[in-house]
Amino acid sequence: MDSLYLDDLQPGQRFVTQGITLTESEIIHFAWRYDPQPFHLDVGAAAESPYGGLIASGFQTLALCFRLFMQSGMFNESSLGSPGIDELRWLLPVRPGDTLHTAVEVLEIRPSSSKTDRGITRLKYQAINQRDEAVLVFILIHLLWRRPK
Repeated sequence: MDSLYLDDLQPGQRFVTQGITLTESEIIHFAWRYDPQPFHLDVGAAAESPYGGLIASGFQTLALCFRLFMQSGMFNESSLGSPGIDELRWLLPVRPGDTLHTAVEVLEIRPSSSKTDRGITRLKYQAINQRDEAVLVFILIHLLWRRPK
């Protein structure tokens, strides 16, 4: 896909990514490195947890959700990074074998008044599982170049 710039976006515009299926080993590997809690690491301990089985770290879900959108290439030439995330919520557990895709909606576009070659857009991200359930939602603030003239 061609890269999109701030000027190409409109509030209400939506994008949907391809999916990715999480395996038990990917969940455990991520947890060992970044979120070593028993319900992410140990199948036996997870079975005894309130979740009734192994679940992915919310941080893994967040990273995958973001990765899926960035891999689409939409912001390859226009991204200037991000100053942060708003309203991050983990809604449902993600389990081994779940397939997630990312749905993104443009909420707001704000050209910079001091640096006219760039601006900010607020995008609502949702990680959606194979049952069409939102498992994660957050608003990411993207800094983007404006379309070159």
